[in-house]
Amino acid sequence: MTSKIKVDNINKVSDDSNIINKCGTTITLGASGDSIALASGATQSGFGRTGTVDWQTTPKTATFTAVNGEGYFCNTTAGTFTMNLPAGSAGAIVSLQDYNNTFDTFSLTVDPNGSEKINGGTAGDFITLSTEGLGITFVYIDATVGWRSVQSNEYATAGAPLMVAATVSGSCNAITEDGDYKIATFKNPGTFCVSQVSPVAANNAADYLVVAGGASGGGDRGGGGGAGGFRYFLDTTRCAPTSGAPAAPLNGYGSPTPSGTAITLAVAPYTIAVGGGGTGSTGGQRGTNGDVSTFDTITSAGGGSGGGCQGSPTPGANGGSGGGGRDNSTSPGGNGNSPPVTPPQGEAGGSSTSSNCYAGGGGGAMAAGGVGASPSGGGGAGGGLPTAFGANGVPCGSYRYYAGGGEGGSGSAASTTGGGIGGGGPRGSGTPGVGVAGTINTGGGSGGGNNNTNPGNAGGSGIVVIRYKFK
Repeated sequence: MTSKIKVDNINKVSDDSNIINKCGTTITLGASGDSIALASGATQSGFGRTGTVDWQTTPKTATFTAVNGEGYFCNTTAGTFTMNLPAGSAGAIVSLQDYNNTFDTFSLTVDPNGSEKINGGTAGDFITLSTEGLGITFVYIDATVGWRSVQSNEYATAGAPLMVAATVSGSCNAITEDGDYKIATFKNPGTFCVSQVSPVAANNAADYLVVAGGASGGGDRGGGGGAGGFRYFLDTTRCAPTSGAPAAPLNGYGSPTPSGTAITLAVAPYTIAVGGGGTGSTGGQRGTNGDVSTFDTITSAGGGSGGGCQGSPTPGANGGSGGGGRDNSTSPGGNGNSPPVTPPQGEAGGSSTSSNCYAGGGGGAMAAGGVGASPSGGGGAGGGLPTAFGANGVPCGSYRYYAGGGEGGSGSAASTTGGGIGGGGPRGSGTPGVGVAGTINTGGGSGGGNNNTNPGNAGGSGIVVIRYKFK
């Protein structure tokens, strides 16, 4: 036997508030301010739609007929197919979405179902969806308009890991893009400010190039200026530096050994020092050293100055690369890689074996300065890197060169040997015979001045380059 309870209203015992109230054909659940909740696992039916669809998460891969109230992910990877809309009834709703951004390769056809229309077009005409990442919702209105598109999106950008974001400050400093990498180039002191890093440590690894300022050459048959210290790291799995590479215009052409490992960036401001070149010597005096360049834990030493003929000391000075000795059979070149780091940041300056005429060349990143004999000693070759570090340095083939030593001065009209590849300056020539300056932002040393108290010139300023992955 079936039991029945017959009531018009159900009220709460504690305060007599309404729980269920039937008045005529209207049934009210709860009182004002109450919330109606279904028990976990319970379902409802017959309450109608609120302009949404139930998304079917198994992608469609072949022609099918849509059902009112459902949304579909359409996968056209294997080819074009058709979605047939259901029979039109006012308020019917259907949605679709490009499953994996392939509509631009294989389109999806939408058929309005027989004599129905889409967006007020001709009855029975279908539409073709060929935009990557497209999603559309259709609602059936009436026989005049048929199925109306009420929502559309074309967002197709794929998700990507969080990567490094950074800015630079300082005069002439800039960030450029190279594929998935950004290159922050500092030609002057400034700040590299990292505002975002990845939760994956490997994505925060930065390659770097840190070149210090080159030195001035000495005067009056003075030694060539030593190049600024050259230190770098470049992940060879992404971009291998040259090693021995194309035909060599100078001995030592190539690239030094990478300096340690990549620097792992953190959210922080990094103060960048870019070393200035040593100021030109006065008269026949010794030159001046270049200044250091720094990025985080990496410091490159300024180049060592070339020895001068007037006064003392006459040997080349120690530095990132050593300066050349003045023309004197007892004038040695300065030591490179001073202070020492592993691998070395530069080479020694050349000595002089000539008691009158030919000075030693300044050391470069890859080779020691030439010995002053006849002619004067050439500048030592600098280090070459591929263009992964941007359009900086001195171009030669497909590489860019830095930290070449300056040529030693001379008291003779003998032909010039030249400064080292990578911005090293030649000696002075003719009258007045002032040494040629090192190239700015290469760390090249200047050439030595010729006789009659002609001075050396300024060394080339350094550079700092930071390369990091941003996508």
